[in-house]
Amino acid sequence: MKDRITAVVLFLLATAAFAADAPPKVVALRAARMIDGRGGAVVSPAVIVIRGNRIDSIGGAVPADAQVIDLGDMTLLPGLIDAHVHTLLQGDITSEDYDTQLFKESLAYRALRASKAVKIALGNGFTTVRDLETEGAMYTDVDVKRAINNGVIDGPRMVVSTRALSVTGGYGPSGYSPEVTYPMGVQIVDGVDQARKAVREQIAHGADWIKVYADRSYFVAKDGTLSSTPTFNAEEMKAIVEEAHRLRHKVAAHAMARPGIENALNAGVDSIEHGISIPDDLLDMMVAKGVYLCPTLSVTDYVAAGRGGIWLKIPAFHRDSFSRALKRGVKIAFGTDAGGFAWDAFNEAKEFSYETKFGMTPMQAIQTATRNAADLLDMSDRIGTIETGKFADIVAVPGNPLNDITAMERVGFVMKDGNVYKRP
Repeated sequence: MKDRITAVVLFLLATAAFAADAPPKVVALRAARMIDGRGGAVVSPAVIVIRGNRIDSIGGAVPADAQVIDLGDMTLLPGLIDAHVHTLLQGDITSEDYDTQLFKESLAYRALRASKAVKIALGNGFTTVRDLETEGAMYTDVDVKRAINNGVIDGPRMVVSTRALSVTGGYGPSGYSPEVTYPMGVQIVDGVDQARKAVREQIAHGADWIKVYADRSYFVAKDGTLSSTPTFNAEEMKAIVEEAHRLRHKVAAHAMARPGIENALNAGVDSIEHGISIPDDLLDMMVAKGVYLCPTLSVTDYVAAGRGGIWLKIPAFHRDSFSRALKRGVKIAFGTDAGGFAWDAFNEAKEFSYETKFGMTPMQAIQTATRNAADLLDMSDRIGTIETGKFADIVAVPGNPLNDITAMERVGFVMKDGNVYKRP
């Protein structure tokens, strides 16, 4: 018996050693063309060789030991990046939609729904997402990220921001009796000391980014511009940004009109989310400071009718602001606010059509979700373009998206980290 046990142990050790020494899998992708994300000419025909989870070579001969995947008349692109999503939210056109999720769904149930959301995102070709707060689900985004990284569920590479920050009276749910205790959609902080502590807490619990709500209560001012009520005062906002930057983390600011945008930019935030109505002088400040705009054009159009009131006017402000930002050279990263609309309501890649409708070329739009978004996330050394040595995050769409941008809504092949999750 002892000899048999010894033999089994030796066999297992030998098998493990063989597995450790086994060469990485080699895959060769063929397609009619390739857009590498860097903005240059379309490469046609295209060959990409992947060894393990990295891009080994582009063009040239296919290794004899490679598994060849021929995608025919498709276009290869870098894995797409959605830099503004909410995987723990499943649509919030109305306050009732929002409150139902916070009051009637447990964190476990919301995590299960998020597991479906991330699978949808990956199937749509988004191999990386920045989740900009859990909307009352505490630190569950960290767990969803961990589950993906550990192979428990399929989903994109995640950058998370946990709870987000606002002030007393600045965020929902609201309108309930003061005697009732209920969960808030964000972490409420008041004063400089609380602001700094909240940043530390969120980072300690796994936040990659810090998200702040810079304004609320939108209205049309007497001069016809969109205005808002700022949430944090200048000192509080500056404290949040200083503390995050001190701990080597970036800050995203939900900011829709001058009061919030100006406060956020003066504090030194790294990205402006939505930017519904950005005056030209603040656009110039964004250019000077290198601050990214993550516009989320499709969601404002989608929710406007259901919300009514001022929201009926917001899409027009948004289109104008986006077009002026593009003309003035503001850096723009792709973001959809998926979760603000139900994940299965429509394909988040519809954002590409909105970008081109309001001034971008198809190539510029594609770059917002590849090179630009990777730069915003400080991940340009790993993702965002098809280059030797980078992660093998590669998708393919039918035909040529430069001729028909809606092709981006029909992703037929998805590879993330060298693993194939979808193929024709």
